[in-house]
Amino acid sequence: MSDLDLVRLHEYLAAHVPIAGELRAELIAGGRSNLTYRVSDGRSDWVLRRPPLGNLTPSAHDMEREYRVVAALADSAVPVARAVAYCADPAVIGAPFAVVEHVGGRVIRTRDDLAGLTDADVHRCAFALVDVLVDLHAVDPEAAGLGTFGRPDGYLGRQVRRWYDQWTRVATRELPDLETLHDRLVEGCPDDSGSAIVHGDLRVDNAILDAGDVGTVRALVDWEMSTLGDPLADLALHVVYRDPAFDPVLGGTGAASSDRMPSPDQLIERYVTRSGRDSGSLAFVLGLGYFKSAVIAEGIHQRFAAGHTVGTGFETVGAAVPQLAAAGLAALAG
Repeated sequence: MSDLDLVRLHEYLAAHVPIAGELRAELIAGGRSNLTYRVSDGRSDWVLRRPPLGNLTPSAHDMEREYRVVAALADSAVPVARAVAYCADPAVIGAPFAVVEHVGGRVIRTRDDLAGLTDADVHRCAFALVDVLVDLHAVDPEAAGLGTFGRPDGYLGRQVRRWYDQWTRVATRELPDLETLHDRLVEGCPDDSGSAIVHGDLRVDNAILDAGDVGTVRALVDWEMSTLGDPLADLALHVVYRDPAFDPVLGGTGAASSDRMPSPDQLIERYVTRSGRDSGSLAFVLGLGYFKSAVIAEGIHQRFAAGHTVGTGFETVGAAVPQLAAAGLAALAG
């Protein structure tokens, strides 16, 4: 069962792909932002993404942006689902939405999902994600048709401003550490280390792995925060997700922060070795990653408090925000 208008959706999708019969849909568990549904006609399966319920912050939950980057990366070394359709008309299901083909495989969301893996396989999985990040950052935006996907210069400064603006919109409380973290990011903002296509939200649960080999990534998903930006900021946020401070955002059981995963230093070393990039500004981008994740967590908490979330596991998210702000200050201090 789902809250989608399947009759209207059937009419829309039939203009883009063959539909064999009546559509069925189910909410895919694990999302903390956009709503993700698996849609099937009994013969073929698709994945539909739409913004969450409730008031949305400007520039967040951009379905067209997400669809555009997935379509552009179809022939690259970066594994993505095949783009099917983007609908800007909210009259169809109540909001803009994007549809891609369903990619079969294995998704590791919780520590229980790691239980059947050897330590070697856990590390192979984690390093495969870093390798895909390296491949993504190596894609030429112009050649991929994404030259206008974002502004190549001044990304770090814009991120600080953007996420503080988000904070002013979603904050449910005063948090001095968050304010201090913001002030120090403003004061110490360096020049960008470079520009690349960034995913903006790379976690193990945002990847579909091969069912028989967790060291092979079949598709990266959840591209809603992708843009052109500093590749080290993309790496830093991935490392932030490894921190137990992020645990409450995933209900306290997330695989990303399991101590079975490689350490932050190992993840960074893998990226630097494979990419050949200089990691000189890493302290700043780690602080920025904690800042961004704290604001995202507060936004999720705000929607939960207002009764605008769909699914379960949101009650712990708010507890992560002060922990993430404190961790960001520690990262900046080195």
